[in-house]
Amino acid sequence: MAKVSIGLRGWRFDESEVFTDDGEFRPLDEVPEDARTRLIRLTYLQSKPCDACYLVHGEGEKRRCNQATVVYGEPMEEVLLCSDHEADFFYWYREAGGSDYRGEETFRDEFHEWFAAGGRAPDGYEGPDHVDTGPNELPTPPDPAELNRRLNEGQEGKRKRIDFKEGEITYEDWNDEDQNRLDMGQDYPTK
Repeated sequence: MAKVSIGLRGWRFDESEVFTDDGEFRPLDEVPEDARTRLIRLTYLQSKPCDACYLVHGEGEKRRCNQATVVYGEPMEEVLLCSDHEADFFYWYREAGGSDYRGEETFRDEFHEWFAAGGRAPDGYEGPDHVDTGPNELPTPPDPAELNRRLNEGQEGKRKRIDFKEGEITYEDWNDEDQNRLDMGQDYPTK
């Protein structure tokens, strides 16, 4: 069973758990819970900046941050990195005690504190060697609207709602009357 990264490098999925034989994403109800949570979370994370860049530049200069290409850690405590800062993360994880926080709620905060205090990989320190086999051949995760549409196909009476920030699926009663109450002329926040 092949393992693949989707959207961002780092989190690995069993291909057969998330893709059909035709190479399309499986319906979310068919994906195991851990993989489903990660896929949902990825739709929220894939356009976010690198955490280390953000710590360097701050909110005021967020546009200078590199977009994240890598995700490590567990959903909701993940660290997002660009390729420029991946070696810093690996140094922290392997050499500066970061592995002690693996699976802990403080994982991301500990890395942020170390990096903000000036923690960096020494010159010449190299992160892991990655083997990318056909990364452009894999589909990117569906956007949030498409995920919601797929999740609710054929649902009667109950509507599933995805919280992309938290990576959770909740259920609510939903019928045509509820849908008609939405003010389609209203500007709703998108993020």
